[in-house]
Amino acid sequence: MRSGRACSALASLLLLWLGVAAAQKASSWKTLSGKAPAIVAKGGFSGLFPDSSEYAYQFALLASSPDTILYCDVRLTKDEIGICLPDIKMDNCTNIPDFYAQGQKSYLVNGVPTSGWFSVDYNGTELEQVTLKQSINSRTPRFDSSFFPLLAVEDVQSKFKPSGIWLNVQHDSFYSQFNLSMRNYIISVSKRVVVNYISSPEVSFLTSLLGRISNKTKLVFRFLDESSLEPSTNQTYGSMLKNLTFVSTFASGILVPKGYIWPHSPDNYLQQYTSVVDDAHKAGLEIYAADFANDFVVSYNHSYDPLAEYLSFIDNDVFSVDGVLTDFPITASEAIGCFTNLNKSNTDHGKPLIISHNGASGDYPGCTDLAYQKAVDDGADVIDCPVQVTKDGIPICMSSIDLMNDTTVARSQFISQTATIKDIQIAQGVFTFNLTWDDIVNNLQPKISTPWYSFRLDRNPRYRNAGKFMRLSDFLDFTKDKDLYGIMISVEHAAFMAGELGFDMVDKVIKALDDAGYHDQTAQKVMVQSTDSSVLEKFKEQTKYDLVYMVNKKVGDAASSSLVDIKRFASAVSVDTGSVFPETHYFTVYETNLVQTLQTAGLSVYVYTLMNEFLSQPYDFFSDATAQINAYVKGALVDGLITDFPATARRYKVNSCMNMGNSTPNFMAPARPGDLMQSISKSAQPPALAPVPPLTGSDVAEPPLPPARSNSSTAPTQSLASRTRACAAHIPALASLAMLCAWLSLV
Repeated sequence: MRSGRACSALASLLLLWLGVAAAQKASSWKTLSGKAPAIVAKGGFSGLFPDSSEYAYQFALLASSPDTILYCDVRLTKDEIGICLPDIKMDNCTNIPDFYAQGQKSYLVNGVPTSGWFSVDYNGTELEQVTLKQSINSRTPRFDSSFFPLLAVEDVQSKFKPSGIWLNVQHDSFYSQFNLSMRNYIISVSKRVVVNYISSPEVSFLTSLLGRISNKTKLVFRFLDESSLEPSTNQTYGSMLKNLTFVSTFASGILVPKGYIWPHSPDNYLQQYTSVVDDAHKAGLEIYAADFANDFVVSYNHSYDPLAEYLSFIDNDVFSVDGVLTDFPITASEAIGCFTNLNKSNTDHGKPLIISHNGASGDYPGCTDLAYQKAVDDGADVIDCPVQVTKDGIPICMSSIDLMNDTTVARSQFISQTATIKDIQIAQGVFTFNLTWDDIVNNLQPKISTPWYSFRLDRNPRYRNAGKFMRLSDFLDFTKDKDLYGIMISVEHAAFMAGELGFDMVDKVIKALDDAGYHDQTAQKVMVQSTDSSVLEKFKEQTKYDLVYMVNKKVGDAASSSLVDIKRFASAVSVDTGSVFPETHYFTVYETNLVQTLQTAGLSVYVYTLMNEFLSQPYDFFSDATAQINAYVKGALVDGLITDFPATARRYKVNSCMNMGNSTPNFMAPARPGDLMQSISKSAQPPALAPVPPLTGSDVAEPPLPPARSNSSTAPTQSLASRTRACAAHIPALASLAMLCAWLSLV
């Protein structure tokens, strides 16, 4: 019954992907054979489903390249049945304690006392009621409720008929304690099942198979941590790495942790690659890299982009591994099938537009010279400047009017100016109009955004305070000679700035653009974005720039009244990702009508804000920023992407599978929102999502901008001053608290 339910639920996932053909590369590879690297799915698609489960194995073949190899960690039962389990301790990957509460034992595993539930204590019949569960706590457990039965090696062949099977034997010597022979089992099963690869970290086990299995089965020696001892030779794996000629006497390949090839510094930056790939190939050995997972932290050099990490192993102009062992085979399929040998000089500015979000703010502090230069270098079509105004009336590029968000003001003498201004935000802050331009550039440093700091996902910490602040005039001077489709100027809080401080932000922006010569040039588009319709209406009256209305809340559609209003002043709309694919508990639920409604009304649609960090993406996108982009471009058909990481979007835009039509490989078909959630059993599905309201005319309408008050000093009006003074008594305590928080963030 469990199997029937699993098959029924899995059938809905068949609709998730279109096409079956894998993209092929005409050019030769730097692998030992000259063929494309192998994709080895560790326990199937174990990054999402329980490792070695029916869903995991089936989905790996549905969503990835059709030649994906299925990997099974073999464990022996008491009656010598080989089952696929990711951990020797069954309690880490199954619900066995629910059935055998007194079954915990302690045994020596590679000489280390280990407590848990072990397969050697149970026969196949006793394990029939035991089911698999997610073995990594940071991954969703919602699929555990499908009660996936344990699978024998023979099941992997008969149920899924993969193009290849890889058996890994991790603890041969452990089973000999119980008079069980893993060697005899492997020899026996290889006569019933076509086994393409057998790996083990034990030399004696692999040598015992020589001449006893098919010569078409590749034996692969698995390297563990360099300081660990190989049990049969009593040598460290690090020392054995220096004698690959010896390894070639009993194996045709090696499987190494990816850090053997690209080591990391203690602060998680890439170091120089090693010679291990070249050494292996010179010894006639294939080399496979292990430990790929999209939801594990990768080197900061890869900007949280798992596809970029794969490419560093297969498309670096120097070497290529012969295969990758991965929990997310779809991303490896993308890398190998569509993203190697790309024309990186392609700067096509067609759809979808790549619009930076504060420059390349995922790599450098936003709105700095470094972030803007990186955005240009990474192929952004449009780079943006969110305009704020200083105390002395200078327009600057800063992502927030509150300097606490973007600068080190919390560690400066200006923390004493902390105040609450409810017309701007509920939280206390130090605002750009509190400080002069000289105050900012001479006393503060930029600060990189860390939207996932609470999960310890820092961005490029070596450069957390790098770069120079930029005035709007500096930004415009920088952009004029760049190969860009255009620039985007964002204007917020204009009514407050005019009514309270006497700054006419619209006039200041228009003057800066005029002074820079943008009013009479056609090489670059000028786009002005705002959440305030009155701002855009004023720009409409005075300029011919392209105007973008930003919807700053989640909406599911747009009422006709809102469309009429928007079209009076804008030609494009920016919408939140959740307004296109609403989600609940990290699962998308459906696709709204919003994009289609806006485009039917003649409005372009840009989606914001795309990030590479896996925590920013629903499970439907497999912790893969490229899969997320694909869903918005090929699925929702948006016209532009607003992103912290323009490099990821640019690489997507030039991938070789971009325009394959019906021949698009299955791993590049966009995910269908809601299908993944429907594969969860009803009892484990997340709560239903409340209806997402449409955008209405009243949401869009704003009163006209007030004229800038005649007194141009930056002293606030009486009402503002009262609100500010209400916090004055608390400022010393707030200052101390803010400085303590800033110090802790550094620690």
